Amino acid sequence: MQTAARFLHLVSLVVGLGSVLAVDWFALLWVLGRRRLPEVLRTACTLQVPIWLGLAGLVVTGLFLRPDLESPLTLLKLGLVLAITLNGLYAHWLGQRLDGYRDGRVPRPLRIRSAVAASVSQLGWWGASLIGFLNSQS
Repeated sequence: MQTAARFLHLVSLVVGLGSVLAVDWFALLWVLGRRRLPEVLRTACTLQVPIWLGLAGLVVTGLFLRPDLESPLTLLKLGLVLAITLNGLYAHWLGQRLDGYRDGRVPRPLRIRSAVAASVSQLGWWGASLIGFLNSQS
């Protein structure tokens, strides 16, 4: 059971983080003026399901990995997973707001919010992944 949970945890990480990387990469290209907003929104919409499936898979399989809930690192990881989840909901809301600016003239505050959401996403996913790796070594 433990081996299957580890494998499915890794699969969920690949699916979720890989999808997040693709969306955030397109978003960065948009911020740099290398992609148009409709491309970014289409990519984000297309990859929503794998992102949420990956995150849900990580949470469910993580329950079977017997995490040490006394460990400060594990608690930090759980906090990062919560932050990723809330940020994902916020990013979805932002995407709906951005959809009204398909001409590309997005107000600066909305651009900044988008960059912050992408940064929180990357920090959260990579931070949780790093902690998971460190915990697997002990």
